[in-house]
Amino acid sequence: MNKLDKATASNRGDVMRIGYALLFLVGIVLFISAQVGDIPGSYILVIAAMIGGYMAMNIGANDVANNVGPAVGSKALTLTGAIIIAAIFEASGALIAGGDVVSTIKKGIINPEVIGDADTFIWLMLAALLAGALWLNLATAVGAPVSTTHSIVGGVLGAGIAAGGFGIANWDKMGAIAASWVISPVLGGLIAAGFLYLIKRTITYKSDMRVAAKKMVPQLIMLMAWAFSTYLALKGVKKLIKLDFVTALLIGLAIAVVIYFIVKGLVAKAADRLDNDKAGVNQLFTIPLIFAAALLSFAHGANDVANAIGPLAAINDAIVNHGISTKAAIPLWVMMIGALGIALGLALFGPKLIKTVGSEITELDQTRAFSIAMAAAITVIIASQLGLPVSSTHIAVGGVFGVGFLREYLKSSHARMINEIKSHHQGADQEEVEEFLAKFESASIDDKAKMLKQLKKKTASAELSKKERKQLKKAYKQELVKRSAVYKIAAAWVITVPASGTLAAILFYVIRGIMV
Repeated sequence: MNKLDKATASNRGDVMRIGYALLFLVGIVLFISAQVGDIPGSYILVIAAMIGGYMAMNIGANDVANNVGPAVGSKALTLTGAIIIAAIFEASGALIAGGDVVSTIKKGIINPEVIGDADTFIWLMLAALLAGALWLNLATAVGAPVSTTHSIVGGVLGAGIAAGGFGIANWDKMGAIAASWVISPVLGGLIAAGFLYLIKRTITYKSDMRVAAKKMVPQLIMLMAWAFSTYLALKGVKKLIKLDFVTALLIGLAIAVVIYFIVKGLVAKAADRLDNDKAGVNQLFTIPLIFAAALLSFAHGANDVANAIGPLAAINDAIVNHGISTKAAIPLWVMMIGALGIALGLALFGPKLIKTVGSEITELDQTRAFSIAMAAAITVIIASQLGLPVSSTHIAVGGVFGVGFLREYLKSSHARMINEIKSHHQGADQEEVEEFLAKFESASIDDKAKMLKQLKKKTASAELSKKERKQLKKAYKQELVKRSAVYKIAAAWVITVPASGTLAAILFYVIRGIMV
């Protein structure tokens, strides 16, 4: 009976969530129907608005998990707290800094001049929007965080080819997008792993972690403030005010210096009250992580709301002006659909992907989550200056992979060192071995290296064959990153553009068949 009750409660919850989502879409239909009146093609605009709302909910359910997932997985934020913060800042980013004009052709991937008339362009955009939304919905259902930008890019490309042939596509742009499948996760993973290793070397590997934390944590928070201020200046508010890279960097530095002097004393006081262990150090990163989740959500809302409202704004512009343009004005009602849809999608369907990113790939604590947040901001800054195409989803998930694989490497290295110590103590008294191991475990990283060096001088170890070394390496290896999650997510990334494109092409032919 208990199992039956639990299953029934779960099904009730699913039905309620779908009910709220449908209520939102019905509300859009009623509101837009009242707004547009009797203009020609008004029913198409109503349908497009409903699909735009559906797309926005899917962005909230899938993409937003990358901003708050690590903070939730590390226990810096509760799931409810993360959803509230992300919903507020995503909607704020969209409404405050989402801009008043949007590119109708995302990333310039097709040439709109090839499209003969406004009707074909409208059908193309409808097909692209619905295909991107359906693919995101499927990815969320199977627990795969994918790029919403790539979903809509694939949709526009597929529908564009169906409407105007292969010549319509900008294949150089598509090559750059394909390159981002590798560039984004690798850059994100390397930067996140680099920050985690820096924290370990400068704080958690020290014998007195509190003293090390008092020195390093304010500096790390200053770096974070610099990175996030620059990131927001370049990306988060770019539609409100245009800043060049150097100006954004200097503004970020000024904010970072002020924050450093504010937090230095606060961190010192907090560190004195904490235990001299890793758990104590982790607590110092909780508040910075909450700020990171909020700021990433704001920047995401400002940028990625265009994935939901870009095609909708394009359809609205084509219906109102009876033509095709590369830029379209964004009416307030269009922006509201994007902002509210993202917030609602996150609240209703976001927890699944938040859990996937936060805890189902690898185990996260606050220092690891901090490293991922730093990677998310710094990678976008570097990539935008070098002109590299990157995806915020791929960067964040790549950061999770990066910290997980670094932990695997460090754990296996530690296991090898312990085995080496035992092999050098062969025939020695057990108490002597345990005493040395106890000293070794409590020593700092530099002292550990000295102890191993001295030990090797005193005793000679047996030479191992290549086969024996391979067997030992396999024995020491600990899998701290769930391989099935890696393969599933990587496969979803690779097929996002072709899957969304194929679906969009099919939908375009269906829509054209109905309309002609």
